[in-house]
Amino acid sequence: MQYNIIGQTVPAVEIKLNKGESVYTQTGGMTYQTEGIKMSTNAHGGIIRSLGRMFTGESIFMSNFEGEQDGATVAFASTVPGDIIPVDLSTIPQGLIIQKGSFLCAEQNVDIKVAFTKKLTAGFFGGEGFILQRATGNGMIFLEIDGDPIEKVLAPGEVIKVDTGNVVAFEPTVSYKVEMVKGLGNIFFGGEGLFLTRLVGPGKVILQTQNFADFAGRLIPFLPVNRGD
Repeated sequence: MQYNIIGQTVPAVEIKLNKGESVYTQTGGMTYQTEGIKMSTNAHGGIIRSLGRMFTGESIFMSNFEGEQDGATVAFASTVPGDIIPVDLSTIPQGLIIQKGSFLCAEQNVDIKVAFTKKLTAGFFGGEGFILQRATGNGMIFLEIDGDPIEKVLAPGEVIKVDTGNVVAFEPTVSYKVEMVKGLGNIFFGGEGLFLTRLVGPGKVILQTQNFADFAGRLIPFLPVNRGD
């Protein structure tokens, strides 16, 4: 399998498949394809696992694209302005924890299942939902980034506090906790929200400079309102 990430504002990953090679994505995730691609839709990983994906905000069903001839091409585009990061999971034996909405597409030998956070506070207040996803396997997975990506490798015990929603993915060796912002003045007037995500190394962390949900929320006051007659 060969791939090429094209575009800058709203990029796409163009994947060239040989006969028998295949990738999968959420339903509706494909942008274009050439002749020689066979598409099928199923509950990838079984019904139980697909129902788990529903709680993460992903599609219950996945679309599979298989090459019927060498050199067939299929492309998947990001949904908002940002970037696409390719991750070779064969270099991360323990896999990768990813937030809902960051999965774009992957090879068939990549397995994605729900992963419960260790702390209940992360689910109730973290903004990522109580259930995250864990991707494992020996293939490529492509992650969708809002804005620009920031990759950091945390040393053992090293701490980084991130505005919730700007966390894209991290290795399972990184501990994940959500904590309340300290100080009444910061809580009521700081404008940063009540909670921060605390990530503690060791391990790799992928962040994003934009949180599209927050961006969309800031646009609401400027949208026209239909007040009726």
